[in-house]
Amino acid sequence: MKLKLDLHDIYNKGHDIDRALRGIMDEAVAKKATLVEIIPGKGSGQLKKKVLRFLDQKDVKQLYHRVEKDSKNFGRLFVHFRWK
Repeated sequence: MKLKLDLHDIYNKGHDIDRALRGIMDEAVAKKATLVEIIPGKGSGQLKKKVLRFLDQKDVKQLYHRVEKDSKNFGRLFVHFRWK
């Protein structure tokens, strides 16, 4: 199962971004998704940095296996999950 989160609509709303990221991670865990695609967009790269900082938090980092930056599209990240 693959989930997708597009942050284009809330790019300038810090609390909404955190809430959306937390929500998609919780949904991925609940549904045992194997992949979450997060689209911060290209822009200046600040939103992508914010997403990476969120994913690097200790409590969040325990939830997923690895993060992959899309080599073909700078404005997209993949969060991979591994379930036992």
